[in-house]
Amino acid sequence: MQEVVPINPTPTGSPQTRLRDALSAPASSVRLRAALAAGSSADEQLLDTLVQRCAVEPDFFVRDMLTWALTRLPAHLTVPRLRAHLHDQRPQARSQALHTLSKIGDRDVYPAITGALLHDGDDEVARSAWRAAVALVPDDRRARLAAELARELGRGDRRVQRSLSRALVTLGESGEPLLHAALAGSDPVVRAHAHATLRLLHDPDTGFDQAADEATRILALGHEDGEAAAC
Repeated sequence: MQEVVPINPTPTGSPQTRLRDALSAPASSVRLRAALAAGSSADEQLLDTLVQRCAVEPDFFVRDMLTWALTRLPAHLTVPRLRAHLHDQRPQARSQALHTLSKIGDRDVYPAITGALLHDGDDEVARSAWRAAVALVPDDRRARLAAELARELGRGDRRVQRSLSRALVTLGESGEPLLHAALAGSDPVVRAHAHATLRLLHDPDTGFDQAADEATRILALGHEDGEAAAC
């Protein structure tokens, strides 16, 4: 007698329902494909689901795809929802909202990147805020932003310091006087970070680790003046 092979039932529910379910599936590969499909369809009905998923998605690659999917939707819809997440209690929600806003590139968002975000106690939120701020800052606010960022010199491990240095380098000459001023401070970690950032500012091809090691060595030898730092 021939074996009867069961036929898989046709998936039920609307395409949006199936995508919403897939975006929270246990397997990251399924969630990644769902985020890709959501971006490809650019379906506005998925907006809230995508924003909410960004706040909790554990996989970096899926989060990146979710961000791409959101950039495919009309900015006048996505931006207000993302701005609301800047005040979320969950650090990942704040961080991902900042990251996605920087990718959308709406400069009107800049005032929403407050000092509280630039100095957020969570390193990932602060790093996202620095990147978003330098991407969106108006020309007439660059010096003020540089002053805010300079307050974070010496913060965190090398990964955090690298992010801040890149942000300050992006601001160019707006931050240079602040970096020279930081060399006169009493904190050796701040001085070393300022020195490394100046090195990157004058030689962008230098890697941050190389610049940081050089700064530590030079400051240990007592060459702490601004001219030595800028060489």
